[in-house]
Amino acid sequence: MNNTLEKHRYGNRYASWFIAQKLLEVVLLSACFIQCSSQPVREENSIPPETEGLTHITNYDTLTKTIHVLVALCDNTYQGIVPVPAKIGNGQDPYNNLYWGCAYGIKTFFKKSSEWVLVKTQKKDSILLERLVFKHVSKNYYLVADAYNGKYIKTCTEDFLSACAGQYKDTLHINKTRIGIHGNAGLIAYIGHDGLMDFQLEKTVKNADYKTRDCIILACLSRNYFSAQIKATQANPLVWTTGLMCPEAYTLHDALTGYVNNESDEAICSRAALAYAAYQKCSEKAARKLLVTGF
Repeated sequence: MNNTLEKHRYGNRYASWFIAQKLLEVVLLSACFIQCSSQPVREENSIPPETEGLTHITNYDTLTKTIHVLVALCDNTYQGIVPVPAKIGNGQDPYNNLYWGCAYGIKTFFKKSSEWVLVKTQKKDSILLERLVFKHVSKNYYLVADAYNGKYIKTCTEDFLSACAGQYKDTLHINKTRIGIHGNAGLIAYIGHDGLMDFQLEKTVKNADYKTRDCIILACLSRNYFSAQIKATQANPLVWTTGLMCPEAYTLHDALTGYVNNESDEAICSRAALAYAAYQKCSEKAARKLLVTGF
């Protein structure tokens, strides 16, 4: 009798313990569910945290292709360059600047091109002094060229890298069409002095959207100084340099001829080298050694 009663009591205690354990599990699971549900969910199309503070507009006509060129105007005062004549080395005067208004500057050279037509000119602000928009004569391509005040070469460099990484995305209305610029462009180019010789960036700009963009960097020793940054952006360097060079417009112009015709990276780089050799009166071998593609 006593043994039976003891077993009955033990069974009741076990049942109570078992029920308590299950209730505890339910409470813990509920708490976990509530906590997890309260965490913010990042939507697929939400803005990546790396792009905070940058423009991030992605609604544009994806059938219209864009090339975005960022030019840091030549500046005797604010850049560590071998001084050029004062008139063409004034980084606050795009009209006469070596990389913009001179005969082989982006603005003048492309305006005279038989392949591109100027469709819009914009005066911007004290940092971005002027913006030009060109349309290719036969391909569905726009070329947007920005002239940065030479004093703000660091800003120009940062904007270039942020665009390559897809952190900085913007759009532009042209002829009732919204085209993609900066990180929405398929190709981003930097023209000017290699500012990374003079300053360091506060951070490495990393890719924000898993997309690979093409880039061209016409500046002295750009492969050496930009390599780590370009790898972090996951951009594809179509043309950059292994030595000192003059970043005038003909090199970019002929590279873009190959680009809009969907030529290989090697063919595009070859066009750039041939143009450089012709205008600089140097050997083709030297130009091909200077202008290279890929890592």
